[in-house]
Amino acid sequence: MSMHDASRYARMRRRTYEILDGAVVDRASHTCEIFIALLVVANVVAIILESVQSIHDVYEVYFHYFDLVSVMVFSLEYVLRVWSYRDKYHGPNDSPWRGRKEYMFSAFGLVDFFSTVPFYLQLIFPGADLRVLRMFRLLRIFKLSRYNSAMEDMLEAIKSEWDSFSSALFLLFISCLLFSSLIYIIEGHDQPEVFPSIPAAMHWFILTIISGWGNVDPVTYLGTVLVIVTQIMAIALAAILTGVVATAYTSQVQRREALYEMEVRTVLADGVVSEEERNHLKVLQAKYGMSDEQVAAIARQVNDEKRAKEKSST
Repeated sequence: MSMHDASRYARMRRRTYEILDGAVVDRASHTCEIFIALLVVANVVAIILESVQSIHDVYEVYFHYFDLVSVMVFSLEYVLRVWSYRDKYHGPNDSPWRGRKEYMFSAFGLVDFFSTVPFYLQLIFPGADLRVLRMFRLLRIFKLSRYNSAMEDMLEAIKSEWDSFSSALFLLFISCLLFSSLIYIIEGHDQPEVFPSIPAAMHWFILTIISGWGNVDPVTYLGTVLVIVTQIMAIALAAILTGVVATAYTSQVQRREALYEMEVRTVLADGVVSEEERNHLKVLQAKYGMSDEQVAAIARQVNDEKRAKEKSST
């Protein structure tokens, strides 16, 4: 391969990386994001409709060919990502496989891989359980997380407040064990078919926590009191868990806005915004899921502070 061909090959790989990863915010990368997102949504809708036997019987052929086309697209996307992520790192000591391995073993890379595997497994093992394979195909919905930071924000929020969140989960577990044991002792003799064991009583407790009613009416006075106390506990535990997650999520959003503001201050420090810096800010805006109004408000605030500082210094 000549140097000209090698340079052209490298530019093509770099451009592929920019489009797929959104490293450059332009029409091509935006179009690619929309196309993949719409294809993922269409796949999820198809999987849901395919589970209806009457619809599946009529449109089975169409479902099959749609899945075939989707797998070809997603497989091509996966191969191109592995190929182009060579350009994620440019350091002299960086291995060509550093970016590739980082993607392949990341959450997004694993989702991309396992969402296409069922199709090939079905070809290799024709007798495999189709229901299990369809469940794997549902992993494709997580591909949307690449284009929206909501799930990442939620996971980061839980991680940052893990001490509080784990304490609330521990309290939930203790409550489940305690109240399930009590309802088994109190109601087990009168309703042996409903509460034959403590695990069965745990199922009742979980239903009570989720819906506020365990789908079983107590027949004893103590059982009635316990159900009332359990329902109150359910409201309290739900409020605790919701409060912890909501607070952590809000903090995560504020943290991202602060990081973006720091980048804006760095860019505006010299008073000149280059094309590369402008594109970098667009990439961060897309990554952090910030609206144009939020970005404009931060830019105005930074500019106002800068002008006020310059005015006071003169």
